[in-house]
Amino acid sequence: MQQLILNPRAERRLKLGHLWIYSNEVDTGRSPLKGLAPGSQCEILDSKGKSLGHALVNPNQLICGRLVSRKGPLTAKLLKRRLESALALRERYFPHPSYRMVYGDSDGLPGLVVDRFGDYLVVQVSSWGMENLLPDIVDGLIALLKPAGILLRNDHQGRKVEELPALSEVVHGEVPEMAPFEENGVPLLAPVYAGQKTGWFYDHRDNRARLNQWVKGRKVLDLFSYAGGWGVQALAYGASEVTCVDASGQALDWCEENATLNRRQDDLITIQGKAVDAMKELIAEGHRYDAIVLDPPAFIKRRKDQKAGESAYRHINELALRLLEKNGLLVSASCSMHLESDTLLEILRGAGRHLDKSISIIGSGGQGADHPVHPAIPETRYLKAHFVHLSGTQQ
Repeated sequence: MQQLILNPRAERRLKLGHLWIYSNEVDTGRSPLKGLAPGSQCEILDSKGKSLGHALVNPNQLICGRLVSRKGPLTAKLLKRRLESALALRERYFPHPSYRMVYGDSDGLPGLVVDRFGDYLVVQVSSWGMENLLPDIVDGLIALLKPAGILLRNDHQGRKVEELPALSEVVHGEVPEMAPFEENGVPLLAPVYAGQKTGWFYDHRDNRARLNQWVKGRKVLDLFSYAGGWGVQALAYGASEVTCVDASGQALDWCEENATLNRRQDDLITIQGKAVDAMKELIAEGHRYDAIVLDPPAFIKRRKDQKAGESAYRHINELALRLLEKNGLLVSASCSMHLESDTLLEILRGAGRHLDKSISIIGSGGQGADHPVHPAIPETRYLKAHFVHLSGTQQ
């Protein structure tokens, strides 16, 4: 097996538990990256020749390697054990088979995501290493879970970075267009073929559960609603009325399907358009809401987007606070890895001060147990949500 030797002191982060190897940490004079096939498994050595483990390597990327084992290569047998371990974690904390089954680095399988929707699995691969192991992955999932169908949703942007081909195909059994599943006791349908990512965003499950306990009899606004993860659950938990706003008409159709599934379609209002434009129009028309969910896509995808992204978060949070009733609740969320939780709190503080509104943080949350955080890899913690109470008094 090919060996990669690191520069002096480059092993320190790996010895602390991190799994990533950057191309500038490799002693290319002693162990050239050039010529390695993307997806190769290599033994990683420190500058003195001591083995640090084995990694999946792509010589064309800044993060050129990701450790998959401290003792040996990632074989089909080890892959099977990793899948079993991932399943054991989910079965320990989730009573219903609806969850993220595999979460990349955190489950020792970098570049692999598997979402489970009851009898159906949706798989996404974003690295050459996992692409080369795909037959073993599929076989392992079939043996472990005996699913009715497995869909590969390998048509996402992450594959472009690794120069992997984009495709979407069923590789086992049959998978319906709308996969039935359950979240927080609410029956739902996920658009696994045409939807974003794998069709659903399980990561906010716990934050949705927290909101659900406070919506009975309340009027709710769900911005960037997608298929109704927040809004339809609010209806199922007794909200008097929910307005879902999304730029995609198809997403709003999925909202209606999910509301109908829960027999609350008559209490769902949908608005197609950009969230900022919709909020401005709702403000002009004098609308107010008892609870507002602000769960936008990532505004800060790269470090260079930091300033503009923080400004965008401030703007939409100010608009949301203007739409909130006194003693109302705002759920302000961000999935931007580069936006720290404390920075979002500072944005909320600034928005309240600018509008002369008195706000209190009554709770904060992150991703659920099916998106476990690797303790040595802060990049695996990306989601944050703050629950903001608007007081009836001014600042």
